Amino acid sequence: MRKLIHLTVVLSVVAFQANAASLRIMTTLSGPTVQLKDLFDDPGPNSDRVLGPGPAPGGRIIVEASQLGAIARMYGVDWRPVSRADRAVLEWPGRPLRREDALAAVREALIASGASHDCTIEMPGFSAPIVPADATPRPAVAQLDYDSVSGRFTALLSIVGVGMEPINARISGHVDDTIELPVATSRLAAGAVLRPDDIRLARVSTSGVKTEVVRAPADALGMQTKRQLVAGQPIAVGDLMRPNAVQRGALVQMRLSVNGLSVIGQGVALESGAAGERIRVQNTGSRAVVDAEVVGPGQVRVAPGPGTVQAGTRASEVAGR
Repeated sequence: MRKLIHLTVVLSVVAFQANAASLRIMTTLSGPTVQLKDLFDDPGPNSDRVLGPGPAPGGRIIVEASQLGAIARMYGVDWRPVSRADRAVLEWPGRPLRREDALAAVREALIASGASHDCTIEMPGFSAPIVPADATPRPAVAQLDYDSVSGRFTALLSIVGVGMEPINARISGHVDDTIELPVATSRLAAGAVLRPDDIRLARVSTSGVKTEVVRAPADALGMQTKRQLVAGQPIAVGDLMRPNAVQRGALVQMRLSVNGLSVIGQGVALESGAAGERIRVQNTGSRAVVDAEVVGPGQVRVAPGPGTVQAGTRASEVAGR
């Protein structure tokens, strides 16, 4: 009879142990919340009960023995801690958000705010948010503060995806925008008169435009270079001038009109000048020096009026008569 009682007790203990829950020492989560079954194997009818939020992607939390025991009692789990060393580690694998994904979202927002499609974006202090390893995150810019003059921006990057909680991250950086401008097709020496094949349109970085530059090819065609132009670089307005129609020391035709009478003479240009500019010219016959307006290649016009003819010079002397 004693043997029978002993056997019954042994079988009861074995049956109790077979039905008891066991602690899960290490669990890899697949979502942002912790369920009862993440802590225990065979926890009973409350297996799918959500206990609360889990760690962030790429993080872990540790549930100590005392807390495990309290959870087991609360939800009727047949488990008791054996010692204080009992613990459960919960991990949610994560990975950094790809920089190019964040950059694409920022570029889209900047273009919508007026930046060029081929602008260069720098985010030197960018720290990639950690997203779930198996998720397909979709980053988008929720807020953007963009100064087109300085090129600086700040933005709120919002990252969403199936099976993950939204992640918001502050980012900042600098935009080097581009603009289409005329540039020299090849190196041009000083004194060159620009022709259509000397100029092409190209997109250049706005950070490289430090001075006033030519904005349209028509503003450069026919102009003369004051100094050498570098191929592929924007053309500064100050590097161009109208080509000289009269060269210093060259013979010029002088025309003076007074009271309907037109007098033509010959002179020597004492200065170079473009059409429309005023230069000093010396009459070859009378040696009189006058101010004249360049009207074309080798031609100047002397207009009557104060200061046109130097003191003591008559109109006939201007024309060499």
